[in-house]
Amino acid sequence: MMAQQQQWPTQSGCRAFYGVPGANPARLELPFPMYLAWDTSTVIKAFTINAKCHSSANRVFKRILELYPTESARKDCGINLFSGCFNNRPMRGGSQLSMHAFACAIDFDDTRNQLKWGRKQARLAKPDCTPFWEAWEAEGWVSLGRTRDFDWMHVQAARL
Repeated sequence: MMAQQQQWPTQSGCRAFYGVPGANPARLELPFPMYLAWDTSTVIKAFTINAKCHSSANRVFKRILELYPTESARKDCGINLFSGCFNNRPMRGGSQLSMHAFACAIDFDDTRNQLKWGRKQARLAKPDCTPFWEAWEAEGWVSLGRTRDFDWMHVQAARL
């Protein structure tokens, strides 16, 4: 059972809540192996995330394992492909810091869920991925794909 939904900061409030980029790093051990999206021969068992959203992300990844118990199910959806978390950079096409700069955003399978693709093209927009998104949403995380119909690879612990 999921914990009570967390009230994450708005994007504009991330510096006050999460700290400066790179602050509060925590190692998130994954309950299933993932692969680097840009080098699928590289297995990752953990990645760095902001400590303030670590416990929540940990619960979601455990729930994802329950929802997609086989490696083939995770592979089919692309939720086994890690495309990034911490990256101290501005938002694409902007000057504001990306949610990745605060290590409160995670990307999955960027090749089949490109930034500007909508629900007609993005793999994570398909019905079999709905439980994946609902697991994140139960913890208050936001999918830009489900809310804005772009950047379907991305989920963040920050409100719009």
